[in-house]
Amino acid sequence: MKNNKMTKFIGLFCCLIFASFIQAEENKQEDKRAEYIRSHYAKYEYQIPMRDGTKLFTAVYVPYDKSSKYPIMMQRTPYRVAPYGVDKYKAKLGPSEIFEEEGFIFVFQDVRGKFMSEGNYVNMRPQDAGDKGGKAVDDATDTYDTIDWLVKNISNNNGKVGMWGTSYPGYYTSVAAINSHKALKAISPQAPIANWFYDDFHRNGAFSTPMAFIFFDTFDKQREGQFAYWPEGMDATTPDGYEFFRKLGPLSNVNKKYFNGERPFWNELTEHPNYDEFWQKRDVLQHLDNVKPATLIVGGWYDTEDLYGPLATYQKMSKHNKKDNVHIIMGPWYHGQWNRGEGDKMGEANFGFDTSEWFQEHILLPFFKHNLKGTKEASLAKATIFETGANRWREFDTWPPKDASDVTLYFGNNEQLLTSTDKQGGSSDYISDPNKPVPHSAHTSSGWDRPYMAEDQRFTARRTDVLVFNSDVAKEDQTIAGAIDLNLYVATSQSAADFVVKLVDVFPGMDESTNKVDEATGNRHELVRWGIIRGRFRDSMSEPKPFEANKPTLVNFELLDVLHTIKRGHKLQIQVQSSMFPFMDMNPQKYVDNIFKAKAEDYVKAQHTLYHSEQYPSSISFKVIGH
Repeated sequence: MKNNKMTKFIGLFCCLIFASFIQAEENKQEDKRAEYIRSHYAKYEYQIPMRDGTKLFTAVYVPYDKSSKYPIMMQRTPYRVAPYGVDKYKAKLGPSEIFEEEGFIFVFQDVRGKFMSEGNYVNMRPQDAGDKGGKAVDDATDTYDTIDWLVKNISNNNGKVGMWGTSYPGYYTSVAAINSHKALKAISPQAPIANWFYDDFHRNGAFSTPMAFIFFDTFDKQREGQFAYWPEGMDATTPDGYEFFRKLGPLSNVNKKYFNGERPFWNELTEHPNYDEFWQKRDVLQHLDNVKPATLIVGGWYDTEDLYGPLATYQKMSKHNKKDNVHIIMGPWYHGQWNRGEGDKMGEANFGFDTSEWFQEHILLPFFKHNLKGTKEASLAKATIFETGANRWREFDTWPPKDASDVTLYFGNNEQLLTSTDKQGGSSDYISDPNKPVPHSAHTSSGWDRPYMAEDQRFTARRTDVLVFNSDVAKEDQTIAGAIDLNLYVATSQSAADFVVKLVDVFPGMDESTNKVDEATGNRHELVRWGIIRGRFRDSMSEPKPFEANKPTLVNFELLDVLHTIKRGHKLQIQVQSSMFPFMDMNPQKYVDNIFKAKAEDYVKAQHTLYHSEQYPSSISFKVIGH
């Protein structure tokens, strides 16, 4: 026994030493990168005037080497361009250190109304200055004016500008394409916000309470004048988001208990629960018909914030563009992992190699070098897509691929997915209880996390308020490509309901290479994609309506794209439930005009029924491709 304890102690000690060594090496690399930047770039700060006289704070890093002219790489952000002061340098300038070694003029700008820039900030500002004319401004005109000033005033630039950014900066990169400046030659919108009724805070009308609550706590705090620091947020009372948001109760309690009416955009969004003009004006996609710069859209299959954005941006830009200049890459990444993580794993899913480094070296840098420096054309496919399950990159002429076969599977009795409707007919039901919603993750978190996007779903499959349907064991590999269409015939005992559908890859229990039990991943239920619809929006996002109690009703929606292989020996599983808490808010299940104003008594238990018969053939449809 003593020897066992000593062995465990030595093992733990070695692990700690190894972890400390790894951390020390990472810190050493970061220090080396920061030192390189400090010794190779000179920093300048400017207040650049816009057409209406407002000045935007801009930090510029110029290479000391003057042997050639350099293109400009610019990022506009609402998240501040700190550190401030010409003697204080960023530790990272480019998307990766190879950009700094390659040599660019790097420009970072606080957008209008944020941190050290003047003006008033507007969330997802409507891009309407072109319609108004004159000195009207929006994010597109601010970008144009900034580029115009930079190419005329920054010495040693070659007259070419590129932009990149992730999330909100990704949105500002997309916006730059609207009536773009002639010097803007290349853009890379990465996880760009596209429409806040479908990404970030909403998913088909359902609301992500923790994401909005945590984000707007600081981001939506109002300011007086310019300041260089982030405002302080509220102190957390527990690390358990499930417990915190369950005790919060109705969304109307956010202002009563915490925000006190002092977060203007939170107040606005709660007054617009439907897809009305307020949200429609903020849809940037409507402006992306004629994109002149070369474009590389970047997204991650496991991005819990902005998966809709890159997919929708690519579709709009590529289908409605005069030039064939739009590319997309989708990797096995969480939000922004392609810039700051190794990309070899995401949560419990493992991909076998550093996909982020591969992207930076083989895709992103060649793209900007070709378009800004005139090097040989980058060998970029129209769509470079990572195939999860098989864990490999694939190239396509278009996305989704054209050469694909249609597959429809029908829900059936005995938890089956069938290739034809169930002639016996039947239905499955469950009780959805607002007081005990299905958790979005088995792990404790604030409620806004990332690893759950590839999490083992056995913890939900074994709940009574989750329906499970399985295909037969696959006899050969089957690769699903594109969106997944859902046709659900449902009923509820109440007048409102959400429906969550998850596509799950069920691993075999045995390792076929050893014919032994797979101790690491045996019977793993790996989440591939999930989606939700707020049932009131089943026919229209703008004109909601209640369910008629106990009446079979068709609900159509889709799960966002995948490229995933259900391998030989695996099963495809579909889970159906009515809550995914706390990441998505709980539906009261009693219809109210505005859920943000629901009361505690509106939250009621409901029995939900999914029909699977010839009369009501609930089904899932998708496309499969060959290898």
